Amino acid sequence: MIDMKSILEKNNISYQLINHENPIRTAKEGAEFFGCELGQTAPTLIIKTERGFFALIVSARQGGVDFAEVAAVLGCRDAQLASKEEVKKLTGCSVGSVPLVGHNLPCVIDKRLLGYSAIYGGSGQATCTLKLDPAALFEVNRVVATIN
Repeated sequence: MIDMKSILEKNNISYQLINHENPIRTAKEGAEFFGCELGQTAPTLIIKTERGFFALIVSARQGGVDFAEVAAVLGCRDAQLASKEEVKKLTGCSVGSVPLVGHNLPCVIDKRLLGYSAIYGGSGQATCTLKLDPAALFEVNRVVATIN
């Protein structure tokens, strides 16, 4: 299991874990629940390329992932979502619960997240959301690229 709290505390990152009774399944649900902009919701997607797997943290404001752009910034021919089974094997988490930090994969960050003082994303548990400053993603993750 990912020890996200230890990683954040070791790096002196201010964060909040927000528990909720039911899983939040969409960015729209998250924005409504937290009373924030859609763009502040930040799912962590696991993508598969010929160079291996990457964590892609995107702003839900984007409205979808341009996999050609992701492949290009990574110098790959192709990028696609990993299967549910691959996500579980790589992270120990279910799709939709992959944490913003602690997944131990090289990371691609959507730069639009940096326009917010706080973002909301996965914590590794379906009924708990991590809130933090998006700049922290660069401090505790192995960021290898950014997208617009």
